[in-house]
Amino acid sequence: MAICLTLWPNERMHSGLRIKPGTHAEVPQIASLMQKYWSVEGIAGFESARSAQLLGRLIGQTHLGSIWVAYDGDELVGYLIAVFVFSFEYQGLVAEIDELFVLPQVRRHGVGAALLDAAEVSVAAAGCTCVQLQLGTGNRHARAFYHRQGYSARSGYELFGKRLGKSPRGQGAR
Repeated sequence: MAICLTLWPNERMHSGLRIKPGTHAEVPQIASLMQKYWSVEGIAGFESARSAQLLGRLIGQTHLGSIWVAYDGDELVGYLIAVFVFSFEYQGLVAEIDELFVLPQVRRHGVGAALLDAAEVSVAAAGCTCVQLQLGTGNRHARAFYHRQGYSARSGYELFGKRLGKSPRGQGAR
């Protein structure tokens, strides 16, 4: 279920803020914002062409997840990407917020909260039982934002990961 919201201004929100599902035509703009996000978060290895390819794949294969974009008037000012994971622990689909980015000049005006609201409604309608996300340990502003939106750390758990497709450190391909 796709959601499109037009939000009316309040004391914290720009007038004309619009949240909608991302489209193929918006991929270059989303990729441009994504590059800014990766830079802010210190994520290495951004490749515009590869990111655009993956964005297009996600938009075309909605069973993998969804992308929402935020416009202030005609300007794309933010995006949220959620991907789906099947979980026995959570008894079905889980949405993981893979990326949420809002341009600095419109932060603290309700854009991020509006993106989260649209995503939560949509993923719940898609059958997700839980929404989760990863945060950089030093990103205190994002941590405070997510706490205000009702998110909390899962007590007693840490996220572990391993990249696939590369030789173990110190060993050549055999």
